[in-house]
Order: sequence, then structure tokens, then C-alpha cells
Amino acid sequence: MAKITAGHALAKVLVSWNIDHIYGITADSINNTVDGLYQERDHIKYIQVRHEEVGSLAATADAKLTGKVGISFGSAGPGATHLFNGLYDAKMDHAPVVAIVGQSATPIMNTYFFQEMDQDPMFSDLTDFHKQVTNPDQIPYVMDEAIRYAYRTKGPAIVIIPDNLSGETIEFEPYKTAKVLKPATHATVDQTAVDAVYEAIKAAKHPVLWAGLGLKDARDEVVAFSEKFSVPVLTTAPATGIMPTDHPNFMGSRGRLGTKPAFEVTQAADLIILAGTNYPFSRFLPQGIKFIQINNNIEDLGKQHDIDLTVLADAKPFFAQLNQTEPEITPTPFLKAARQDKQNWDAWLNKVADDEQNGLAPEAVIRAIKENSDDDAVFGLDVGNNLMWSIRQLPFNRDQKLSMSAWFGTMGYALPASIAGKLSYPHRQVFSISGDGGFSMVMQDLLTQVQYNLPIINVVLENKAFGYIQHEKITANQEPYGIHFIGADWAGFADSMGAIGIKVDDKASLAAAFKKVHDLQAAGNTKPILIDAKVKNQDPVDTSFMPIDPEQFDQATIETYTKQSNLSDQPAFSELLKNEE
Repeated sequence: MAKITAGHALAKVLVSWNIDHIYGITADSINNTVDGLYQERDHIKYIQVRHEEVGSLAATADAKLTGKVGISFGSAGPGATHLFNGLYDAKMDHAPVVAIVGQSATPIMNTYFFQEMDQDPMFSDLTDFHKQVTNPDQIPYVMDEAIRYAYRTKGPAIVIIPDNLSGETIEFEPYKTAKVLKPATHATVDQTAVDAVYEAIKAAKHPVLWAGLGLKDARDEVVAFSEKFSVPVLTTAPATGIMPTDHPNFMGSRGRLGTKPAFEVTQAADLIILAGTNYPFSRFLPQGIKFIQINNNIEDLGKQHDIDLTVLADAKPFFAQLNQTEPEITPTPFLKAARQDKQNWDAWLNKVADDEQNGLAPEAVIRAIKENSDDDAVFGLDVGNNLMWSIRQLPFNRDQKLSMSAWFGTMGYALPASIAGKLSYPHRQVFSISGDGGFSMVMQDLLTQVQYNLPIINVVLENKAFGYIQHEKITANQEPYGIHFIGADWAGFADSMGAIGIKVDDKASLAAAFKKVHDLQAAGNTKPILIDAKVKNQDPVDTSFMPIDPEQFDQATIETYTKQSNLSDQPAFSELLKNEE
């Protein structure tokens, strides 16, 4: 056994789990723990963020992008409270993370000392694992258990350490217990359930597959299923990329972040297969649709919608076995109409992108990112209209990755996620895409990108408004109070921080900007880049409800909606279906 500080032993536990970087800000209540990280600096990199929230969000993004546990830390008091945003995002999106939280030294606890607070109760709603160690020997043990808990539950764990304890010397021998990262799975598939699902698909005229993150490692199985049984596919927004986005059978997502074809095929469906998802908005679908749910979590079955046929199974092996069923189903009029709807939608997005009336279209910026991104690019996406445009247009058809704040929906997510993306995938091209509202919440950590030579491409879509909320205000016939704000010279800000700022305000300057980005990349640039895109404050079409079907809505309603949405040359799905039948 070696005699080392408990803080050093904690760092050795992290290294034993192959954790190679950790985010945080040091302070007097966590200095001994940080000194332990220093002892292992050749194996684990301390990323000094400028705000603990950014560190916790980056750790969560690490977990979402890689499946490996993400680690952040903060001091007692304000450091601990700053970690909350990222930790709640991890809880809601089921990401394995551990937060190390400093605490006042034990002799001064409960004496109303500077920054001292009873932190443990704060985390009771966040996780069942919120443990404050009581002696130095517990520190490596509790740290190891926290990591195992995070992997088992796919959520956050909290370790609170009084600073004097982590500075004490203990006898430590590395643990031999295997570092098991994934829970055991049951690959056995019930053939009776497979047969029942197949018969339901055969009996349906308009079946749709709605895939979630439970199918994230099953792209081949999903594509094979869709092609063999002629089924259009939707994904939830965070599951974008499970089906290649350029596949003719992929409709996109449904909802505010969705597409016209995704909305229309689900409205016209007579069978929806929910696989690997607990999608909350399925409860708003029309009545009379039959539902199949395939999920490996018994608690999620029927949680959002009453289900006609439930299948408790891991989705990947289930679809692999289902795909062996014969015979296949030739392309149906429903699938052909869905494909045409998708083609029309994509053409319309390009038309909107080309329209420079009243300024640069946000769709043009996202299209430029698409055209200039690598096949394995990593995208950190913020919350708001920027996310709507990104989900609709970015390519996720090869080995691209995305990270977003799906369920918690916290603004300011993109920049921390891009830091995580570049640290986890240093040889890949990494983007952050934000609105000016979200970017301004975390803009100080552009310095973190500069400090660690992270050549991330940050795109800020400036429309001087909380555009996503602006739409809600308009829809509710409310005044746009508190929506608008002043803009900024974001390119100049980037230059002053040691990054490279580029301002664009039309398609010509946009093309020139990406030419410069390409040249910088070719020259081995190590500085972050910020593209300051001055875009028109244009409300993206709301696809959560689209009254355009003449079989369901009167002409005045349709014309009002299409005019408000600028949705020209887009025939309703019912018309396309008639042409195919």
C-alpha cells in the first residue's frame, strides 16, 4: 500500500476509470482535492472553466456524446449551486455524471463560517447518491461507488468532501474490481412478440416507426426495417441521426423542432411503433391510432400513451430479429407520398435559405454549416430557434454526432457541449450553434476554448430576440414584452478574447467566411473561430400543428397559416397520397 493524500487517491480512482479530463474551478474548500488532481496531471487534465455551470454542462455533454461518465467539481456554497444546471440536465437526459463538491473543513462546519452551507439536502431531488464523506479513507471508496452508480442509473451522483479530509494522508491500494461500464443486457427476444408486431405492420395501411435514443446504436437495424417493411421513420429530436437524415424514408421529428412530413405522416398514421423512447408529446396524437411500444424499461411502458401492444425488450436485438421475418412489404402509396412530402419540404427549406429579402436567412447559415461540415463533425446545439433550424437541416447521415439539452432545455448549452466535443474527439471538426441569447449566458468561456487551444467553430445567430419565446407570445396574443435586447459585435468580442471573429450579414459574406474557415483549418489553426451571423428575426414555421389539409380545414384557415408561415408550394400530404393511390 502507498501512503498518499486522500485527494490523490481520489484522482487515482478517476484515472482507473479512464477519465482523462475534468472540469471545475478551484477554491479554498476544494484545494486539497485539486492538489490530488495535480499529482495525476500526466493522466488526467484539469480543464479550468470560467463558470462552474459551463463545467457541469460540459461534463454532461461528454457523457451524452461518448457514453463515458463526465466529471465536474465546484467549491462549497456558490460553486456547488453553480453546478446545478448541468446536473439537472444530466438527470433529465439520463447522462452518467459525477460532481465533486467541496465543503468547509470539519472543525469549522456548523459554525456559520464563510461560504459554509448544508449542501447535502440540496441534492435530494437530484439523485439518491449524494454522500458527504466523514473520514479520509472513505474518499476513494465513495468516489468509486459514485461512478458505478452513475453508470448504473445513467444519471448524476454527488460526492461532498470537506477540504481538510482530502488533504490527509491515507494508505491506498488501487481497487481490483472490474470497471464495468454497461449493465448486463438480455439479448433473448420473444418470437411471439416479433410475430405480433409483424402482423400488426401487415394489417396497417399507414404504419410509422417513431425511434428514440434507445435505438442509438441500431442504425443498420432501423434502416433495414424501414426499407424491408416500407415504413416511414421519425426520430425524437435528440435521437436525430439514428436514421440517416438524407434517407428518403426519414421524415424528421415531430413538434416545434420538427418538419412538415413528420407532422403529416403521424397525423395520417393508423399504427405508430414507439421504440426506445418515452416521448412525452405522443399523448397529443389523434385518436384512433393503434400503438406498439418497444422498450427495455418496464416503467416507461404506457407512461405517455395507452398502448395496444407492449414489448419489453432491448430495441436493437428485437429489430434485428424482426428484420428476419418474411415476406417483405413492397413500397406502399403511403410511403411514396411520405417520400414526396420530404422532398418538397427539403426544397422549400432551400428556397427559404435563398431568400435575402429583409436580411440573411438563418436557414442559409445552417445550410452553409451543412455544406462545410465533415462527415464526422460534432455539433453542440443550444436551445431556441437555432435548435429548430439545426435539427431540420444539419446532416446526420454519416458519423456525425450531436449533443443538446433535450428535456431540461437549458439555454447556454452549445458552447460547453462544443468544449466537451473537442476534448472527447480532438481530431474531429466541432461546431457550437447558438442564438445570441443563449451564447451571451456563457460567452465568458470562449476564453476556455482559447486557453486550451480548441479550434471550435462557434456560430452565433444574432436576431436580437428570444425568438423561440417570441413565437409563443405571438401565438398567445400577448405583447412581446421582455423578448428583445441589444445586439453586440460578437466577432469583435471574439477577437478581443484571443479567438478569430468573422462577421457575416449576407450570403456573399457567409460564403467568404467559410472559405476563411477552410483556409484556417488547412493551415493548422488552433484558435477558436466565432462566426457572427447577423440574421433577420424570422419566425421559423411551427410544425407542432399545421392546419393545411383541405380535408380537415377550411380555405381561410389554410391561407392564414400558410401566409404566416411563408409555407408556399407545399401541397398537403392528403393530396400527395391521392396521387399515389
